[in-house]
Amino acid sequence: MVEVARELLGCVLVQGATAGRIVETEAYHDSEPACHGYGTPPRPTDRTRVLFGPPGHAYVYRSYGIHAMVNAVCEPEGTAAAVLIRAVEPLAGVGLMRERRPGRSERELVAGPGRLTVALGITLEMDGSDLATGAVRILEPPPAARPVELVDGPRIGITKAVELPWRFADASSVDVSRPWPPAMRSAARR
Repeated sequence: MVEVARELLGCVLVQGATAGRIVETEAYHDSEPACHGYGTPPRPTDRTRVLFGPPGHAYVYRSYGIHAMVNAVCEPEGTAAAVLIRAVEPLAGVGLMRERRPGRSERELVAGPGRLTVALGITLEMDGSDLATGAVRILEPPPAARPVELVDGPRIGITKAVELPWRFADASSVDVSRPWPPAMRSAARR
């Protein structure tokens, strides 16, 4: 799952006429308490059914009753593990993104997991979408895509298992969400 989080950097997240290059991810696994599937033993609920399902599907849930968040399920069925897409660089449909998030700078359109789902039009109804053929898709990086300058650090926006270095980003992107952990800032300066 950590490997998938790294490999998704540079891939393209697509929904309808909008698309963005994935520049920031976070990994979650049912062995740690920040994962929705954590428990003794880990068991699916109505909310987490997709998270425990087969890999290659979108796990979309509402965070704090406000924001939809999109994740890529990435472990065999029965194991709850997914990669949260935290930020993308706009590639297509920027006009539509601006309509969905009026008055925002281009960076504010998609730098953050709640922002990007609004901008790309990703909704709870897309939970369970096949990421190869469904309403939400993840495509391989284009052949001429610039290389990813990988940095990692602790996850943000959570209160449990914060010490795990399972947040990954492309340091060359201005669209990575803030705040950057110190490990990422120092790695980006090298």
